[in-house]
Amino acid sequence: MSVDEDSRWLEWVTKQFETIAGDDKEIDIDEFKTALKVKESFFAERFFALFDSDGSGSISLDELLKALNLLIHGDETDKLRFLFQVYDVDGSGSIDPDELRTVLKSCLQESAISLPEEKLDDLTLVLFESADKDSSGSITFEELKAELENFPEVMENLTISAANWLKPPDQEQKKPQTPRYLTRAYWQNNSRKLLFLCGYVLLNLMLFVAAMLYHRKGGGWFMLAKGCGQCLNFNCTFVMVLMLRRCLTWLRATWVVRILPLDQNILLHQIVGYAILFFTLVHTAAHIINFARKSQSGGFSLWEYLLTTRPGIGWVKGTASLTGVILQLLICLMVFCSSTFVRRSGHFEVFYWTHLSYIWVWILLIIHCANFWKWFVVPGFVFLLEKIVGIAVSRIGGLYIVEVNLLPSKVTHLVIRRPQFFQFKPGDYIYINIPVIAKYEWHPFTISSAPEQPDTMWLHVRSMGQWTNRLYEYFRQPESQAVCPKQLATSLRKQRQEKRQQKNQMFLSSESQKSVASNQDDTIKLTMFRQNGSQSGSASDPETQVEFPPEESGFTERGEVPPLREVSAKSGENHRFCNIKCYVDGPYGTPTRQIFASEHAVLIGAGIGITPFASILQSIMYRYRMRKHTYPNCSSTGCENVKDSDMRLRKVDFIWINRDQKSFEWFVSLLTKLEMEQADGEPEGQFLEMHMYMTSALSKNDMKAIGLQMALDLLAKKEEKDSITGLRTRTQPGRPKWEKVFQKLSEENKGKVHVFYCGAPALAKVIKAQCEHFGFNFYKENF
Repeated sequence: MSVDEDSRWLEWVTKQFETIAGDDKEIDIDEFKTALKVKESFFAERFFALFDSDGSGSISLDELLKALNLLIHGDETDKLRFLFQVYDVDGSGSIDPDELRTVLKSCLQESAISLPEEKLDDLTLVLFESADKDSSGSITFEELKAELENFPEVMENLTISAANWLKPPDQEQKKPQTPRYLTRAYWQNNSRKLLFLCGYVLLNLMLFVAAMLYHRKGGGWFMLAKGCGQCLNFNCTFVMVLMLRRCLTWLRATWVVRILPLDQNILLHQIVGYAILFFTLVHTAAHIINFARKSQSGGFSLWEYLLTTRPGIGWVKGTASLTGVILQLLICLMVFCSSTFVRRSGHFEVFYWTHLSYIWVWILLIIHCANFWKWFVVPGFVFLLEKIVGIAVSRIGGLYIVEVNLLPSKVTHLVIRRPQFFQFKPGDYIYINIPVIAKYEWHPFTISSAPEQPDTMWLHVRSMGQWTNRLYEYFRQPESQAVCPKQLATSLRKQRQEKRQQKNQMFLSSESQKSVASNQDDTIKLTMFRQNGSQSGSASDPETQVEFPPEESGFTERGEVPPLREVSAKSGENHRFCNIKCYVDGPYGTPTRQIFASEHAVLIGAGIGITPFASILQSIMYRYRMRKHTYPNCSSTGCENVKDSDMRLRKVDFIWINRDQKSFEWFVSLLTKLEMEQADGEPEGQFLEMHMYMTSALSKNDMKAIGLQMALDLLAKKEEKDSITGLRTRTQPGRPKWEKVFQKLSEENKGKVHVFYCGAPALAKVIKAQCEHFGFNFYKENF
């Protein structure tokens, strides 16, 4: 914060004090919490005790301003001494282990980090032993200062203002002088979309003018109605073309993808939808005004023009007015129910069923307008053909859900038996229908397993609406005939799994496979999350591990590298085998299909937005292992000429942002295995670099969290794994500083950077703005 911002914040604090303080002009501890919006009681009480210099149990405005001025204008030593006093709970002049443990526990609670008591003890001891230089059993001010000097980021934060000690409300950020849409970078990075939109607008304008001139004898309002009607003929057909998923998936593999913005088809579909609403409203309004003028000259009344067939308007028994009224209502209903408010508020089914009204819209348009069928016949035939092919493909082979895992944050992991003919690419999505959940509903989900994984494919479904909630609750029920209708098949599957585990042990005992056995000993068990979950009410979470069965360990006889598989160590309340019928339509391509054509790919997932990247990461590491196996001694640069033709990647950065700790369990076993796949010392650094962020945790520039972040760093270095996720990659607290993140990516010089994002739309805007600033290509998955 600048000096001006500090002054404004101090002024805000003074007003807060004067508003809350009574006639005595003093505030107590409760009023202090309210004034400064300090939620955590421990730090609120410590700050209040230090501000209350006379020990009266209340602080005056003078006492408060004196303390805050010290934090704002004091030097590094003054601020460090205040921090020491916060940690010195009993005021003895030194910090003992119990005091340090109390402070760290409060930091964990405020950061929403749940760790077992043993882990808290480890954090306390590792920080205490590091800071207690003379092994006296307590930490003095000088020892704390010396320890902090080992953490440059912390010392840098000591120069930051009081806002990082006592969080003020979010202050308004200064808006850039030049709007983003007027910058040169924006036009360069969105050139295909902007050119396409210009052509779209120009075509509509030409159709509008041509129709008006053709009907110029009918008067101004009639000309306006006809102009909008011609635009509606085009747009009501074009909106369908943008949703020909199979055709678009095919076009993504051709040169057309370099000219047309195929990755923006959903956005363009929405734009055309709003254009249809606009033209419909103007078209209807112009006709109403024209009818009102005609009714004044006699013949028929306005209501007869609008709601009857008596005037004989229209080429099918004079039904143009009636069909027009119904079309107006249907289109308004479809646009309203397609809004983000409806789709994101847990009412996806409302959007789904009202959107099916497009069938009635096309039928009514054919009846309403004499020329619409000419626009519709070819695209309509292709659309019908796509639907027939989709229905045929989805019904050819009976697919079954064979395994279900219920993960934290209400995520349902479905394992589906994969038919031999079903081929897809990383990041693709499918539409799935599960009759036992809803007989006629189809919902789109990204495939989270890699194409190289045989026999099965994965879906990870987060409960965010009626259908997804019903799915989760269905599998939460006690195991019954309804859940597992084929007990014999289930029993046989369990027996096969037991045999496979026995075969695993025999294989690992073989002397010829010592290297594989060594790798198998490092099987990653998620006991950390079971311990953590027991602190937060999720003790029933299944214990899961990632392992290679014998037939998939190392390389197969054909020289292929097997994909990663996630198997359950036991079948429990949250994990079960089953045999439930389902139907699948797809796969359909997404923008992430271009990832293997990138040189430096940056994958950013927010929450469940990791789903498409789970498949991509597995596929990337599959190819990476293949390359390393074929050319084990070549460096990253030297192997450029031996990479497969579909993969130009030189570096992959994976950024995963989650709100809470439990959310990381979704794919932590997969990420752990991906970390182990890479050699520790590669010539040009890691091929796959991971960055984890936990937004509920206190950020590093929050002075209350200094001790906790230091302890987590020290313990991670000692144990070579993160205490929160169990990964080698250290979980960063707070939100990413995107400007610094993208600056670092730009300085790595690994080739053209392509950023792929999947998550909340609000964050997409922030990331896209940074991509435009640094000249990176940006691709957004539809979430």
